Amino acid sequence: MGQFTKPVTDASFESDVLKANELVLVDFWAEWCGPCRALGPKLEEIAQEMSGTIKIVKMNVDENQKIPGSFGIRGIPAMLLFKGGNKVGELVGNHPKEDIAALIKNHI
Repeated sequence: MGQFTKPVTDASFESDVLKANELVLVDFWAEWCGPCRALGPKLEEIAQEMSGTIKIVKMNVDENQKIPGSFGIRGIPAMLLFKGGNKVGELVGNHPKEDIAALIKNHI
């Protein structure tokens, strides 16, 4: 977990994500997932570069199962983009930083 991304849980998801004023990208990940760890630094850079525009949060799917299940998360890493409490975008897998940034910019 870096300084620009923060962890969320099943319990904090509503307040941290659904009720957020800004765009929120949720990264669903797990400690044992190599591609998830490779994705982390890219998300840190995006969070820093787009600070004030988007909030990037990480949810450990081993520790939180209710929210990932409710959004049909079957493979990780998976990223869901939320705006105004609604899911507006999704990427599954370890995507290039440019693809992730493009998804976010489409919804600013």
